[in-house]
Amino acid sequence: MSIWTRINDAIEALRQGESLAEVFERLRTPPERSVAFTIAVIALGAKMAKADGQVTRDEVTAFREVFQIAKDDEAGAARVFNLARQDVAGFEEYAQRIRGLFADDHACFCDLMEGLFHIAMADGTYHPNEDVFLERVSEIFEMNPARYQAIKARFVPDAELDPYAVLGVSQDAELADIRKKWRELVRETHPDAMIARGVPEEAVLLAEKKMIAINQAWDQINGAAA
Repeated sequence: MSIWTRINDAIEALRQGESLAEVFERLRTPPERSVAFTIAVIALGAKMAKADGQVTRDEVTAFREVFQIAKDDEAGAARVFNLARQDVAGFEEYAQRIRGLFADDHACFCDLMEGLFHIAMADGTYHPNEDVFLERVSEIFEMNPARYQAIKARFVPDAELDPYAVLGVSQDAELADIRKKWRELVRETHPDAMIARGVPEEAVLLAEKKMIAINQAWDQINGAAA
Protein backbone atom coordinates (compact mmCIF):
# COMPACT_ATOMS: atom_id res chain seq x y z
CA MET A 1 0.00 0.00 0.00
CA SER A 2 1.38 3.41 -0.98
CA ILE A 3 2.38 5.70 1.88
CA TRP A 4 0.04 8.29 0.36
CA THR A 5 -2.90 5.90 0.62
CA ARG A 6 -2.11 5.39 4.30
CA ILE A 7 -1.71 9.14 4.79
CA ASN A 8 -5.03 9.79 3.06
CA ASP A 9 -6.66 7.29 5.43
CA ALA A 10 -5.25 9.18 8.41
CA ILE A 11 -6.37 12.55 7.06
CA GLU A 12 -9.83 11.13 6.32
CA ALA A 13 -10.07 9.96 9.94
CA LEU A 14 -9.47 13.57 11.01
CA ARG A 15 -12.20 14.74 8.66
CA GLN A 16 -14.59 12.14 10.15
CA GLY A 17 -14.15 13.58 13.64
CA GLU A 18 -11.16 11.81 15.16
CA SER A 19 -8.88 14.13 17.05
CA LEU A 20 -5.29 14.79 16.01
CA ALA A 21 -4.20 13.10 19.25
CA GLU A 22 -6.18 9.93 18.42
CA VAL A 23 -4.79 9.72 14.90
CA PHE A 24 -1.21 10.32 16.02
CA GLU A 25 -1.59 7.74 18.80
CA ARG A 26 -2.05 5.06 16.12
CA LEU A 27 1.05 6.28 14.31
CA ARG A 28 3.59 5.92 17.12
CA THR A 29 5.32 2.77 15.91
CA PRO A 30 6.93 1.66 12.61
CA PRO A 31 5.92 1.43 9.87
CA GLU A 32 3.14 3.94 10.63
CA ARG A 33 5.66 6.29 12.22
CA SER A 34 6.73 7.28 8.69
CA VAL A 35 3.12 8.30 8.03
CA ALA A 36 3.21 10.49 11.13
CA PHE A 37 6.45 12.11 10.00
CA THR A 38 5.03 12.88 6.58
CA ILE A 39 1.80 14.29 8.00
CA ALA A 40 3.87 16.47 10.31
CA VAL A 41 5.83 18.00 7.43
CA ILE A 42 2.67 18.31 5.31
CA ALA A 43 0.68 20.03 8.05
CA LEU A 44 3.41 22.41 9.19
CA GLY A 45 4.71 22.97 5.66
CA ALA A 46 1.25 23.82 4.34
CA LYS A 47 0.64 26.28 7.16
CA MET A 48 4.12 27.80 6.89
CA ALA A 49 3.65 28.25 3.15
CA LYS A 50 0.90 30.76 4.03
CA ALA A 51 3.03 32.52 6.67
CA ASP A 52 4.38 34.94 4.06
CA GLY A 53 0.86 35.64 2.80
CA GLN A 54 0.64 33.26 -0.13
CA VAL A 55 1.23 29.69 -1.21
CA THR A 56 3.47 29.72 -4.28
CA ARG A 57 4.00 27.06 -6.92
CA ASP A 58 7.66 26.96 -5.84
CA GLU A 59 6.70 26.03 -2.29
CA VAL A 60 4.42 23.23 -3.47
CA THR A 61 7.17 22.00 -5.80
CA ALA A 62 9.65 22.05 -2.91
CA PHE A 63 7.36 19.84 -0.89
CA ARG A 64 7.21 17.39 -3.77
CA GLU A 65 11.01 17.44 -3.98
CA VAL A 66 11.38 16.63 -0.29
CA PHE A 67 9.27 13.50 -0.68
CA GLN A 68 10.23 12.44 -4.22
CA ILE A 69 6.59 11.76 -5.07
CA ALA A 70 5.98 9.10 -7.74
CA LYS A 71 3.70 10.13 -10.61
CA ASP A 72 0.98 7.66 -9.56
CA ASP A 73 0.92 9.24 -6.09
CA GLU A 74 0.79 12.88 -7.19
CA ALA A 75 -3.00 13.25 -6.88
CA GLY A 76 -3.04 11.76 -3.38
CA ALA A 77 -0.14 13.91 -2.23
CA ALA A 78 -1.76 17.08 -3.58
CA ARG A 79 -5.00 16.22 -1.78
CA VAL A 80 -3.20 15.76 1.52
CA PHE A 81 -1.34 19.05 1.16
CA ASN A 82 -4.52 20.95 0.31
CA LEU A 83 -6.46 19.40 3.20
CA ALA A 84 -3.73 20.39 5.64
CA ARG A 85 -3.60 23.90 4.21
CA GLN A 86 -7.36 24.32 4.65
CA ASP A 87 -7.48 22.90 8.18
CA VAL A 88 -8.56 25.53 10.68
CA ALA A 89 -6.36 24.11 13.47
CA GLY A 90 -3.41 26.34 14.32
CA PHE A 91 0.16 25.31 13.57
CA GLU A 92 1.06 25.39 17.27
CA GLU A 93 -1.47 22.64 17.98
CA TYR A 94 0.11 20.48 15.29
CA ALA A 95 3.61 21.23 16.55
CA GLN A 96 2.66 20.34 20.12
CA ARG A 97 1.10 17.03 19.05
CA ILE A 98 4.16 16.24 16.96
CA ARG A 99 6.36 17.07 19.95
CA GLY A 100 4.45 14.50 22.00
CA LEU A 101 4.51 11.93 19.22
CA PHE A 102 8.27 11.90 18.74
CA ALA A 103 9.05 12.52 22.42
CA ASP A 104 12.79 13.02 22.88
CA ASP A 105 13.90 11.91 19.41
CA HIS A 106 15.86 15.09 18.79
CA ALA A 107 17.29 13.84 15.50
CA CYS A 108 13.77 13.43 14.13
CA PHE A 109 12.91 17.02 15.09
CA CYS A 110 15.99 18.11 13.13
CA ASP A 111 14.75 16.10 10.13
CA LEU A 112 11.39 17.86 10.37
CA MET A 113 12.96 21.31 10.62
CA GLU A 114 15.19 20.64 7.62
CA GLY A 115 12.15 19.72 5.53
CA LEU A 116 10.43 22.94 6.60
CA PHE A 117 13.47 25.08 5.82
CA HIS A 118 13.65 23.48 2.37
CA ILE A 119 10.05 24.54 1.75
CA ALA A 120 10.60 28.02 3.22
CA MET A 121 13.52 28.70 0.89
CA ALA A 122 11.82 27.33 -2.23
CA ASP A 123 10.92 30.78 -3.57
CA GLY A 124 14.41 32.10 -2.87
CA THR A 125 13.23 34.43 -0.10
CA TYR A 126 13.29 33.92 3.65
CA HIS A 127 10.30 35.93 4.80
CA PRO A 128 10.32 37.41 8.35
CA ASN A 129 7.02 35.65 9.06
CA GLU A 130 8.61 32.33 8.09
CA ASP A 131 11.47 33.08 10.47
CA VAL A 132 9.01 33.68 13.32
CA PHE A 133 7.08 30.53 12.38
CA LEU A 134 10.14 28.26 12.30
CA GLU A 135 11.66 29.64 15.47
CA ARG A 136 8.37 29.10 17.31
CA VAL A 137 8.13 25.51 16.03
CA SER A 138 11.70 24.86 17.20
CA GLU A 139 10.75 26.18 20.65
CA ILE A 140 7.74 23.86 20.82
CA PHE A 141 10.01 20.97 19.79
CA GLU A 142 12.35 22.08 22.60
CA MET A 143 15.25 21.99 20.19
CA ASN A 144 18.69 23.02 21.34
CA PRO A 145 19.09 26.61 20.03
CA ALA A 146 22.54 25.75 18.67
CA ARG A 147 21.10 22.89 16.61
CA TYR A 148 18.36 25.14 15.28
CA GLN A 149 20.88 27.80 14.29
CA ALA A 150 23.04 25.12 12.64
CA ILE A 151 20.11 24.08 10.44
CA LYS A 152 19.25 27.69 9.64
CA ALA A 153 22.87 28.38 8.65
CA ARG A 154 22.74 25.59 6.08
CA PHE A 155 19.57 26.83 4.40
CA VAL A 156 19.34 30.61 4.70
CA PRO A 157 21.85 32.51 2.51
CA ASP A 158 21.90 35.55 4.80
CA ALA A 159 22.62 33.41 7.84
CA GLU A 160 26.25 33.29 8.88
CA LEU A 161 27.65 30.11 7.32
CA ASP A 162 30.07 29.46 10.15
CA PRO A 163 31.46 25.90 10.02
CA TYR A 164 31.31 25.74 13.81
CA ALA A 165 27.61 26.71 13.71
CA VAL A 166 26.94 24.10 11.01
CA LEU A 167 28.35 21.40 13.30
CA GLY A 168 26.79 22.94 16.41
CA VAL A 169 30.08 23.31 18.30
CA SER A 170 31.84 26.27 19.90
CA GLN A 171 34.89 27.82 18.28
CA ASP A 172 37.06 27.05 21.30
CA ALA A 173 36.17 23.34 21.36
CA GLU A 174 39.00 20.83 21.11
CA LEU A 175 39.57 19.41 17.63
CA ALA A 176 38.98 15.89 18.98
CA ASP A 177 35.59 16.94 20.33
CA ILE A 178 34.69 18.60 17.02
CA ARG A 179 35.68 15.43 15.16
CA LYS A 180 33.46 13.42 17.54
CA LYS A 181 30.52 15.73 16.84
CA TRP A 182 31.10 15.54 13.08
CA ARG A 183 31.10 11.73 13.19
CA GLU A 184 27.93 11.77 15.28
CA LEU A 185 26.20 13.95 12.68
CA VAL A 186 27.40 11.72 9.84
CA ARG A 187 25.91 8.65 11.57
CA GLU A 188 22.71 10.53 12.31
CA THR A 189 22.39 11.61 8.67
CA HIS A 190 22.86 8.16 7.15
CA PRO A 191 19.69 7.12 5.26
CA ASP A 192 19.37 3.87 7.25
CA ALA A 193 19.39 5.83 10.51
CA MET A 194 16.81 8.27 9.19
CA ILE A 195 14.47 5.49 8.06
CA ALA A 196 14.87 3.75 11.42
CA ARG A 197 13.60 6.82 13.27
CA GLY A 198 10.58 7.23 11.02
CA VAL A 199 11.66 9.33 8.05
CA PRO A 200 9.94 7.75 5.01
CA GLU A 201 12.14 6.43 2.22
CA GLU A 202 10.56 9.06 -0.03
CA ALA A 203 12.22 11.79 2.06
CA VAL A 204 15.75 10.52 2.72
CA LEU A 205 17.15 12.83 0.04
CA LEU A 206 16.84 15.44 2.79
CA ALA A 207 20.12 13.94 4.00
CA GLU A 208 22.12 14.84 0.91
CA LYS A 209 22.35 18.58 1.49
CA LYS A 210 23.02 18.08 5.19
CA MET A 211 25.78 15.53 4.58
CA ILE A 212 27.52 17.85 2.13
CA ALA A 213 27.32 20.78 4.56
CA ILE A 214 28.64 18.93 7.60
CA ASN A 215 31.50 17.38 5.64
CA GLN A 216 32.47 20.76 4.21
CA ALA A 217 32.33 22.29 7.69
CA TRP A 218 34.61 19.59 9.11
CA ASP A 219 37.05 19.90 6.20
CA GLN A 220 37.22 23.67 6.74
CA ILE A 221 37.86 23.37 10.49
CA ASN A 222 40.27 20.48 10.18
CA GLY A 223 42.16 22.16 7.33
CA ALA A 224 42.59 25.36 9.33
CA ALA A 225 43.97 23.36 12.27
CA ALA A 226 46.52 21.47 10.15
